[in-house]
Amino acid sequence: MTEAVLYEVVEPHIALVTINRPEARNAVNGAVAAGMEAAVDRAEADPDIWAVVLTGAGPHAFCAGADLKEVSAGRSAGLAGARYGFGGFVRAPRTKLWIAAAQGHALAGGLELLLSCDMAVAAETATFGLPEVKRSLVAAAGGVFRLPRALPKAIALQMIATGEPISAALALQHGLVNAVVPAAEVREAALGLARRVTANAPVAVRESLAIARQALVLGDDELWALSRAGSDRVKQTEDFQEGPKAFVEKRPPRWVGR
Repeated sequence: MTEAVLYEVVEPHIALVTINRPEARNAVNGAVAAGMEAAVDRAEADPDIWAVVLTGAGPHAFCAGADLKEVSAGRSAGLAGARYGFGGFVRAPRTKLWIAAAQGHALAGGLELLLSCDMAVAAETATFGLPEVKRSLVAAAGGVFRLPRALPKAIALQMIATGEPISAALALQHGLVNAVVPAAEVREAALGLARRVTANAPVAVRESLAIARQALVLGDDELWALSRAGSDRVKQTEDFQEGPKAFVEKRPPRWVGR
């Protein structure tokens, strides 16, 4: 990790990743991109981590997007990690579940980071937007195609074409985020959601997510094939035996993740 990105194992099976540039509203620079890439690798390599919560330091912004000082200085190439695209994250081939905890605004590349996560919790005061067109830019880190998948077409296209943000309430109404809570409760709400995920069999969660993430981009024949293959892999695990056994014995299951 770098000081720009903090990685903590905060409780069993859950890691907390924090973009740590509050003085710059957690804007992405080279250090953030490198740190995020390292965080993805660390979570993926650790079999004991089943879910990750991603947040930003300070009260004002989850992430304000690309650091425009870096862009204006000609250092925009450094805003992408060596392998995973903008912020070292938006193209990462992840198997672990990531939950965005937007304690503040998620704008431009910050919204693209949030869209790259699997779920999101937001503060009541947070806003979400892709203002790139206001600076003669394109939200090319996934925003212009992931946003229309996450929101009704008319709302997504309005956000993209006007560059104007939407409120947390509207984001919740249309399913961009899973929950909206007071700002002081965002981290705990995201961790609570992560706990609900990690109460389940981790391999089954990962295999299910791998299919669900492709639901809007693959055809039914491919998705049926992925479903069969994922189910077959789960059937080879110890947890596949543990689930029914725990049910019969009327006790919580003891998952081992293999």
